[in-house]
Amino acid sequence: MAGGASGKGLYDHLYRRFFEQRDSHDGYSFQQAPGGSAPTPMVTFGEKLRWWTWDRWQRRRKILAERDRLQREILQIKKSGSS
Repeated sequence: MAGGASGKGLYDHLYRRFFEQRDSHDGYSFQQAPGGSAPTPMVTFGEKLRWWTWDRWQRRRKILAERDRLQREILQIKKSGSS
């Protein structure tokens, strides 16, 4: 604690709440999870995107395939967690 003052630290209110609720605590509260800790998924391509690009359909197919793969992963997590 800064300067030795009790109860004036940066996280003292969080520690106090934790110790008050420690007997009734059931696990991590996902509703209060910090945001922005995971990087955004990216799809990479061999060439830069140009307005006149001919392979637009291939790029779109690759982006949609990545989206579908991530959705399948999420569903797999949900299925394995419920069994």
